[in-house]
Amino acid sequence: MEGFKNFLITISIILGIALALFAVAFFGLGFFLSPQSEPKNADAIVVVSGGQTTTRAEKGIELYKEGLAKNIIFSGAALDDGPSNAIAMRNQAIEAGVPVRTILIDSDSQNTFQNATNSKRLLEEIGAKNIILVTSPYHQRRTSETFSKVLGKDYQIQNVSSFDNRWSKAQWWNTEFGRNISISELQKLLYIYVTGNYQ
Repeated sequence: MEGFKNFLITISIILGIALALFAVAFFGLGFFLSPQSEPKNADAIVVVSGGQTTTRAEKGIELYKEGLAKNIIFSGAALDDGPSNAIAMRNQAIEAGVPVRTILIDSDSQNTFQNATNSKRLLEEIGAKNIILVTSPYHQRRTSETFSKVLGKDYQIQNVSSFDNRWSKAQWWNTEFGRNISISELQKLLYIYVTGNYQ
């Protein structure tokens, strides 16, 4: 009887630990996906297009106007036959008063790895080593890790997300979009961690 009692206690402890770990993983997923930096002066701001591209561009423009960098890079191909996302973001920046001479664009990138690869080429052109990386909050972790892999150890990355009204890192599970995009990002990160393949 004493052995059975100890067995039940052990099982209860194991289950308690498992539930605690699950709770930490579940409630912490949004915070994991969305690492944030306190923005400081950098060489360039890099804005990656995607969900709510206009809002992402707005954040990059805001950071530029705060004087945090002298150059801003917009990266992203067209979603259809129209102008690329990069061109649309550049036009948005110009309308907001950002000088044309400070803007660089990559209109070819169709995924995060290409965003990083093509942005590196532009960063090399202007000699930029410290960047502020802007994307949607749920996309920040994967974008940051992909850029870090592509850029290498000589670059510094600050993570500053735009606002997305469809997603909350504190309550990512509350909407269908939030659940779907969070699980999708987690799956893509797990693929990277397991395979080492960022493409």
